[in-house]
Amino acid sequence: MPSSYLTREGYDKSEQELEYLRTVKRKEVAERLQDAMEDGELIENAEFEAAKNEQSFVEGRIKDLEILLANAHIIGEDDNPQGIVKVGSKVTILEEGYDPECYMIVGPAEADPLNNKISNESPIGHALINHKVGDKIKVETPGGAFDVEILQID
Repeated sequence: MPSSYLTREGYDKSEQELEYLRTVKRKEVAERLQDAMEDGELIENAEFEAAKNEQSFVEGRIKDLEILLANAHIIGEDDNPQGIVKVGSKVTILEEGYDPECYMIVGPAEADPLNNKISNESPIGHALINHKVGDKIKVETPGGAFDVEILQID
């Protein structure tokens, strides 16, 4: 299974969510199931069905987080001494006619475009990988192609 790229913050957040699901949420769902079973007829018990669905979701999320964390590669500042865009880099780019924009390249699990965190698998993130300051890159997106220049890499 391929590595999952996570920042230290993203790794810690995922660990906290996993701990919460294992210790708090599992117990809450088990109590809901128990209460629903005590209410009698299970065949037409909407609360029992809802609790079973939630249990399934929680267990699925726990499994997903366990796999994510087991395969995590924590990215940081030390990963890029050469000044090349890699996962974990903060990149300032300029598209002609627009103001410069700064993005952090992260793995898909942490992508949050509204907070300028873009996935290395997104069209822009993928196009920037392995380039350096001054490079002009053509970005191919579903909405069309455009050119950007890398102004800075942190």
